[in-house]
Amino acid sequence: MGAIEIGYGQLALGALLLAINIGLSIALRLGLARDLVIGAARMTVQLLLIGLVLEWVFATENPAIIVCIAVLMAALAGRAGVKRTARRYPGIWWNALVVILGASFLVTGVSVLGVIRVDPWFDPQYLIPLHGMLLGNALNGISLGLDRFMEGCAKDRALIETRLALGATRWEAARPVATEALRTGMIPVVNSMMIMGLVSLPGMMTGQILAGADPAQAVRYQVLIMFMIASCVALATGGVVALAYRALFSPRHQLRSEKLRGA
Repeated sequence: MGAIEIGYGQLALGALLLAINIGLSIALRLGLARDLVIGAARMTVQLLLIGLVLEWVFATENPAIIVCIAVLMAALAGRAGVKRTARRYPGIWWNALVVILGASFLVTGVSVLGVIRVDPWFDPQYLIPLHGMLLGNALNGISLGLDRFMEGCAKDRALIETRLALGATRWEAARPVATEALRTGMIPVVNSMMIMGLVSLPGMMTGQILAGADPAQAVRYQVLIMFMIASCVALATGGVVALAYRALFSPRHQLRSEKLRGA
């Protein structure tokens, strides 16, 4: 049995479910009603447009176009990750872009070429969705890790500078903040893996089952996706924290807190 198609009328009917959110916002004076309406409208328009774009992308056989789209997606993800941080430093945008490009392309490449063995390797039916899922999770790791590291450097400035003054190296002084930042960035994906299959059925697996795929095959795909996401988040979070550490701690073992500024 194939998937049941959803028409625009059914989609509009489903939008009525948002009345619950809007009603709660109005009743409790949360001030979110306008944002909910705008957010839902933007999401709908953006997804409908990307659906049209993907139809064109899936029909193309030009690897250059597909790679350019993947790079653009990574650039937007890196920008979104930095925008969520409360503090910034010079060069943070480039750092986030380099890290998310490197982590997402490495994991996607290994998975597409070495694990799934897609032929041709640039088949957009596999490359674009897999790459997109990695980027969505990696940007959260980057955002959480960066925010925690910079906030920790600002909050614990006196303690860090005391360690440096007593002879600690820059890594010895920064290590507690860096490890906590890495841990913070990886917590969401670890939590997801802990409850997956017991509390929640993930989106990709659910989508494949609704489309009529064999449940066992859908499960195998989902397990692979989670392994990919976990590795990409670890690489992206670790990489961006490492670059932030190099930017904020000089080779002369000094904390350059003057570089930190509010968003």
